[in-house]
Amino acid sequence: MASRRSVRYTPLPPDEDDYDRGNRHDPRFDYTPKSFDKVPWKSIALAIFLLLLGSLLLLLAFFIFTDHMPGDRSQAYGLLGLGLLTFIPGFYETRIAYYSWRGAHGYRFASIPAY
Repeated sequence: MASRRSVRYTPLPPDEDDYDRGNRHDPRFDYTPKSFDKVPWKSIALAIFLLLLGSLLLLLAFFIFTDHMPGDRSQAYGLLGLGLLTFIPGFYETRIAYYSWRGAHGYRFASIPAY
């Protein structure tokens, strides 16, 4: 395979360099639309519902596994699977909503999908 040894690269002249070495401010990231501040209440309600339902299902699976409730092991595994499938997304989005509400750096309500 032939290489291009005849191509000569030169740096840009200093007046065309948009990045100022002393100042770390980048004006591209100054724009913050109002949609970032809008609270998706339906999504937060769904996340809390999933969190509570997942907690309930995981608790029922724990009680069946420890024989505090009557039931087969297959029922406990089913409840454990459904509990994990509902608890994990509910916890994730509730955590994002909480940190956004508290104003933590890097968390915004725009990270939660609106339904």
